[in-house]
Amino acid sequence: MEIPLLSYHFPFTVKDKKSMFPGYCFSFSRRKWINPFDRIRCCSLEVQGVQRPWLKPKPSKIDVGERKETVLEEPQMRKHPSSGICSQIEKLVLNKRYREALELFEILEFEGGFELKSSTYDALISACIGLKSIRGVKRVFSYMSSNGFELDLYMRNRVLLMHVKCGMMIDARRLFVEMPEKNLVTWNMIIGGLVDSGDYAEVFRLFFIMWEESLDGGSRTFAMMIRASAGLGHIFVGRQLHTCTLKMGVADNIFVTCALIDMYSKCGSIEDAQCVFDEMPEKTTVGWNSIIAGYALHGYSEEAVSKFYEMRDSGVEMDHFTFSMVLRICTRLASLEHAKQAHASLVRHGFGLDIVANTALVDFYSKWGRMEDARHVFDKMPQKNVISWNALIAGYGNHGHGEEAIEMFEQMLQEKMIPDHVTFLAVLSACSYSGLSERGWAYFKSMSRDHKIKARAMHYACMIELLGKDGLLDEAFALIKSAPFKPTANMWAALLTACRVHDNLEIGKLAAEKLYGMEPEKLSNYFVLLNIYNSSGELKEAAAVVQTLRRKGMRMLPACSWIEVKKQPYFFHSGDKSHAQTKGIYQKLDNLMLEISKHGYVPERKYLLPDVDVQEKRVILYHSEKLATAFGLINTPGWTPLQIVQSHRICGDCHSAIKLIAMVTGREIVVRDASRFHHFRDASCSCGDYW
Repeated sequence: MEIPLLSYHFPFTVKDKKSMFPGYCFSFSRRKWINPFDRIRCCSLEVQGVQRPWLKPKPSKIDVGERKETVLEEPQMRKHPSSGICSQIEKLVLNKRYREALELFEILEFEGGFELKSSTYDALISACIGLKSIRGVKRVFSYMSSNGFELDLYMRNRVLLMHVKCGMMIDARRLFVEMPEKNLVTWNMIIGGLVDSGDYAEVFRLFFIMWEESLDGGSRTFAMMIRASAGLGHIFVGRQLHTCTLKMGVADNIFVTCALIDMYSKCGSIEDAQCVFDEMPEKTTVGWNSIIAGYALHGYSEEAVSKFYEMRDSGVEMDHFTFSMVLRICTRLASLEHAKQAHASLVRHGFGLDIVANTALVDFYSKWGRMEDARHVFDKMPQKNVISWNALIAGYGNHGHGEEAIEMFEQMLQEKMIPDHVTFLAVLSACSYSGLSERGWAYFKSMSRDHKIKARAMHYACMIELLGKDGLLDEAFALIKSAPFKPTANMWAALLTACRVHDNLEIGKLAAEKLYGMEPEKLSNYFVLLNIYNSSGELKEAAAVVQTLRRKGMRMLPACSWIEVKKQPYFFHSGDKSHAQTKGIYQKLDNLMLEISKHGYVPERKYLLPDVDVQEKRVILYHSEKLATAFGLINTPGWTPLQIVQSHRICGDCHSAIKLIAMVTGREIVVRDASRFHHFRDASCSCGDYW
């Protein structure tokens, strides 16, 4: 039975005749099963058809029986440890010196047989949770069990929490089943652990048992259940839980409200998420963050930034998550102006030294070529984690500063920071982009030898590109065949790029066919294969590709480029004449073409493996990136660099033209295409003409 939405105003109406909890009546006065428990279904809650019913309660392994009578019948000598050791453990935990506390606990373990107080065990449990130490959990629980410590409900809950927080869910379930007494805290702990571990089927199964036992879950339980429905990605389950929260009077709870916003966003209904947000009696920081994240999740980047400004103007306190999220949105928008404002707000609100927000700032500046700004922020950070280092190293590498990337990596190792697989991806990419072959191979070999990191497909793709850049196509092909796993699309794409640059049609055709087979729904693969067939004179095969495209009704979208001028983005398509300044743009571009022709520019009509529509050959002189460049030159001061973003890989003709345009105008032009960043300056490009 569904509960009416009462006076709550929403754009949707609950009309789902089929309850997502079939066979169960959500009665708030008397709860009962209409059908047997094993007939309960919650939409897609079954995981691969396997059901795992909860075990029947068993006697606890820790003796909690009549302890006093047992002691009278079999008196034992109890050793009482020095109160100094116990108090020292408790003090260390109080000061969050968890590792030292567990080291001190070893003294008691070595002697054995000491009877510890509840407060000492409580402190040791906190230490295990603080360190997320599975070994510590086993040590403390084993000592507790072997010394016959009597657990009351509070300590049983603490032991359960210790297992849950350390991810030991199998042991946590067993402990939960064996508990002779449970309260709401107990149920919330196990449900929360199951939600965090992603076992949503068990979450709902346990929730039904809890409901049957007439335990009112309250706001915390429903917030976790709504999170579980978000994990399932099924909006109907979440809506029924929403109605339950309304009936029970917990819908206005901040945790429930934020969970609902998150659930509706993840389930694809940003309108419902906005409606929940609008109905919040008090819009908190978490509420604002949730709705901003919801818009960003669905690609509504401009709306997300607009919400950020609303949040700022409302006077609500912003946290590091707010700023890191907005900076990532600015990265997607390629908006330097918005990012600068977010940076200023970050400092103004006291997060100038926050590791999360500043790492996002380093990432933004790095991704858009502002390496001096990125390095300045990085150097000012009092603490850095591996993500901070990765962002800076990747930034140097992506913009063709391979030596600087390697220098930062070596400095990272000197400072005893442990690299991860992302670090090596950044380093190998830097070596690949900058043509540092020997260094690249040395780092590739050191991954498993020195750092015990297994090379993944992404690392192999970097090495294939490194070989391809040196023209070693046979060696690159051999590396693909020798990989200890099935080659991925990125690996074949790296080989295909090398074949395009070095005019190797034979291997290029093989790579293109592999890509076509692996990603049959990816439109660009059809055009890649079509152009390579045309270039190699295999017209019959090319015609077959065209027929496949027509049969599937697939068509390449027009190439698009955009540039931001005075905080306003301007979009261009090839041959576009819809802009208000069309006449001035085309005149500027014609003048530029005339001038660069004096420096050797000849329109390139060679299309080996382009990622653009074949029809664009007719408008080669007016490709979208050229129009965006001309517009930027007209509307920006002469000392500022141009930053252009485009949806496709830049063609060879535009690449050659923009190199010379940068030279004759004395401007730096940065183009972020579907492949990488291109920094054009003085008739050269940071990619080394390899992309």
